[in-house]
Amino acid sequence: MRAQFRSRLRIILAAVLVMAALVVVRLYFVQVVDGAAYALKAEHQSTGAGGLFDRGTIYFTRKDGTLISAATLATGYLVAVNPQLAKDPSAAYDAVAAEATTSVDKPTFLAIAAKPGQVYIEIAHHLSDAQGAALLAEKVPGVEVLRERWRYYPGGDLAAQSIGSVSYGAGGDALAGQTGLERQYDDALSRSGDSLYQNFFAELFSGAGNLLVSAKNAREGNVVTTIEPEVETRLAGDLAKVNQRYSSIESGGIILDPATGAIIALASYPTFDPNDLSTIDPAVLRNPLVENAYEFGSIMKPLTMAAGLDAGVITPDSTYTDTGCITVNTAKICNYDLRARGTTSMVDVIEHSLNLGASWIATRLGQDKFRQYFTRYFGAKTGVDLPAEIGGLIGNLQTSEQVNFDNMSFGQGIAVTPVQMIRALAAIANKGVMERPHLASGIELDTGITRALDWSAGRTPVFSATAAADVSQMLTTVYPNDARLAMNSDPSLQYANVPVAAKTGTAQVEKPGGGYYTNVFFHSFFGFFPADKPRFAILLYTNRPQGVEYASGTLTGTFMDLTNFLIDYYGIPPEPDQVLPLPKTVPE
Repeated sequence: MRAQFRSRLRIILAAVLVMAALVVVRLYFVQVVDGAAYALKAEHQSTGAGGLFDRGTIYFTRKDGTLISAATLATGYLVAVNPQLAKDPSAAYDAVAAEATTSVDKPTFLAIAAKPGQVYIEIAHHLSDAQGAALLAEKVPGVEVLRERWRYYPGGDLAAQSIGSVSYGAGGDALAGQTGLERQYDDALSRSGDSLYQNFFAELFSGAGNLLVSAKNAREGNVVTTIEPEVETRLAGDLAKVNQRYSSIESGGIILDPATGAIIALASYPTFDPNDLSTIDPAVLRNPLVENAYEFGSIMKPLTMAAGLDAGVITPDSTYTDTGCITVNTAKICNYDLRARGTTSMVDVIEHSLNLGASWIATRLGQDKFRQYFTRYFGAKTGVDLPAEIGGLIGNLQTSEQVNFDNMSFGQGIAVTPVQMIRALAAIANKGVMERPHLASGIELDTGITRALDWSAGRTPVFSATAAADVSQMLTTVYPNDARLAMNSDPSLQYANVPVAAKTGTAQVEKPGGGYYTNVFFHSFFGFFPADKPRFAILLYTNRPQGVEYASGTLTGTFMDLTNFLIDYYGIPPEPDQVLPLPKTVPE
């Protein structure tokens, strides 16, 4: 009996100790971790001014795993005037205007203040601590200086279209994520009024051991992204230089890990600063990397080649007779230089970017197989965790005119989003498997537990590892020529000391009523490295550049710059035999 009593006593004592430990831990969170939040909440409630804005953080992730705030909260003051207590509303307004930028002009304020029953008019926001303290010290009758929090983006315009923005929605009654990750993960980032009280124990007892969740079922918390801020900064800067140098209407790029689909950087130009949405063109809020579709041109040829190899209708040693131009369904298709090359290999098709070679492969595949492969590539959205993603414009796959298939084989007559394009091309670097591109890696809960997001459901095999390896080998023959041309025009560029697989694309831009301009182009560039053990895949584009016809002239230098930066930044070991082939000749 005594033994049973002692056992029960031990169980009760253990339970008491566990509960005491939980209370101590909870007190630590209340007083230390969330202490500032509780203090602000209490201070704001005491004024009767309503709830204090609260929202989770979005983080960049440095290469060493350090988290850097991409979207967080700033704390300061707002100023309101109570006309019923202000002895002189005009003087009260002037006192505020001397310290801060007001949100309404003086005549408008005085007109509102003159209306009967007005007791609370907010006239200034986002004051610093110094400004708030100065106004409080003046003790202006009728002027209330209240604590305020607002969304703040420390990086300014860095990854702005992807991080997104917060503003009032259509109802106008609550701040919420409207674009980018702010919108995509609004449920996780939003905070209810009592979330500070509820989250801790809810997280503690809701399966904390399960550290892997789907993006759809992510709990309330902070969003941890795969975006590396230094890489993002470099990509954004390079794209701005390209756009400005060639007076393009827009430029964009994506860098991702082809083995996982994790997006390391993505940027577009022009961009915006989400800290100030008052003067921007709403069109710039769109993310062209997922919301716009383009005809990419010749970077489509590696996918055509992979389909032909995988289907067994060609081999790496296959040849065809190149006549320079052919007629298909009464339409003329030609190589970019109209030159006939006679007996031509598959390597030459990629190295010299031959339209006739791609159309020959399309004919060998036949329409049904071509449709099958390209539907795998582009028949669905990628599922990237950004809002408003569109699908590609691939209606020509459902036609029966062979000329449409010939055109699609070299990237005309089919338009896809940049994220669709890099997802498909990255399969060449990933043994024939497309991974689901994504920006968020996990949700950090208030307890400090980070639940990783599971993106494996988006994995899609599209062709064999053998076909991928063969195309990769072909692409390594392209890069030296493009690099040589870029180095001839810019001696400061350096040739990468690891094997690189790459391909340029130059597409004619479609006219509004049909047909194509002969002097307006869309340039693209895709590459990955090290080609034998790929770590990074890069897609670049610039839309309607001026003064340069081919993408090798606009984007090769930028690709080389990014490649060498990533090699140095991530410490990728060099391969001494990677030397630019000689002699230096201008590529075709």
